[in-house]
Amino acid sequence: MNFNILKLDSQTKARCGFLETDHGIIETPIFMPVGTVATVKGVHQHELENEVKAQIILANTYHLFLRPKTEILAQAKGLHKFMNWQKPILTDSGGYQVYSLAGMRKLKPEGVYFQSHIDGSKHFFSPENIVDVQRIIGSDIMMALDECTPFPSEYSYAKKSMELTHSWLKRGIKHFRETQPLYEHQQTYFPIVQGSTFRDLRTESAEFISSMNAEGNAIGGLSVGEPVEMMYEIIEVVNNILPKDKPRYLMGVGTPANILEGISRGIDMFDCVMPTRNGRNGMLFTWNGIINIKNEKWKNDFSPIDVEGKTLADTQYSKAYLRHLMVANERLASQIASIHNLAFYLQLVQEARNKIISGEFYSWKEKMVKQLTTRL
Repeated sequence: MNFNILKLDSQTKARCGFLETDHGIIETPIFMPVGTVATVKGVHQHELENEVKAQIILANTYHLFLRPKTEILAQAKGLHKFMNWQKPILTDSGGYQVYSLAGMRKLKPEGVYFQSHIDGSKHFFSPENIVDVQRIIGSDIMMALDECTPFPSEYSYAKKSMELTHSWLKRGIKHFRETQPLYEHQQTYFPIVQGSTFRDLRTESAEFISSMNAEGNAIGGLSVGEPVEMMYEIIEVVNNILPKDKPRYLMGVGTPANILEGISRGIDMFDCVMPTRNGRNGMLFTWNGIINIKNEKWKNDFSPIDVEGKTLADTQYSKAYLRHLMVANERLASQIASIHNLAFYLQLVQEARNKIISGEFYSWKEKMVKQLTTRL
C-alpha cells in the first residue's frame, strides 16, 4: 500500500491524497460505507459503485467469522469474490463488537473469550487468529485486535485497557509480518490508538502506535458517548504525534459535521453506520441540512430529495414520494434513503478534497458545519 499526499491546507491540518491498493486507488479524505456482513444493508453492489461512488467499503471480522464463517470465505477465495466487490475492503478486527457484548465476553492477556450473539456458542479471539481470519477474508486493510474502552471510564481502567491493546498489538503485528496473503493481492495492517479521553494516555498510545511503523494508523474508542468537543481535542492530541506521511483512520465517526471537523484536524479515512441506519429511519442528510422525511411538512413537497444532489434517488424521486414510502413501511424507502445518504457522504468528502486543492477549505468548512447541522 502506498500513500501520497497531494495537498496540505494552509489554515488547518486538512490534507488530501491518494491511497494505492491492489484493488484500486482511493482518493482521500474518504468515507467508507459499512458493509458489516458482506453487504451494505439494502444497497446493491452496482449501486455502491455507480450511484454512491464508493471507493472502499468496510466489513467486520467478528460478524463474518460467525456468519457465513471462515470456511465459506476460504472456499470462495475471499470476500471480494464472495460478494462480487472488486474495489478495496477494510475489515474491523471485531474489537468494537466484542466491547458491545458486555456480559457475554471475558478479556484475558491471551485474548478475548466471548459468546456469539446469534446462538450463544463460545469462541476465542487472539491477536494472532484475528490476523489469520482477516487473511482468509482477504481484506486490503486489516485492523489490529484492540479493546474499545467505554465512556465514561475510570483512569485506572482506561490505562489497563490501553496496555492490553498495546500488548495485543505487539503479538498481532509480529504474526502479520510472519504470514503471507492467501490470495493474489497484498494486505496491510493498521494499529489502533486507545486511551479513552485522557490526554496523557492518548499521547502514550499514539507514541507507541507510531513506533510500530505500520503503513497506516487508526484512532479508536471515540464517538462512544463523549462530548463532541472532547472528541475533537483527542483527535488533535493524537494527530500531533501520529506520522504525517501515513493515512489516519478515525473509526466509527460520524455526522457530516464530525467528518468535516475530523478532516480539518488531519483525518484521512472515516466510516459510520449513520448514513444507512438513520436513512432507514427516515433521516436524510442534505446540502441544506437534515430532513426527517416522515414529517407531515413533506407530504405535498414534490421537489427532489436534495436539490444539489447527484444520485439517482435525488433526480428520480420527490420528498413526497419518499415520505409516502416511509409511512407505508415499503422496503424501497430504506433503499432510496440509504443510497441518498451514502452518496451525500461521498460527495461531501469529495467536495472537501476539492476545497483543499483550491485553498478554500477553511472558509467552506466553517459555513458548511453550520449549514449541515440545520434541521429543516
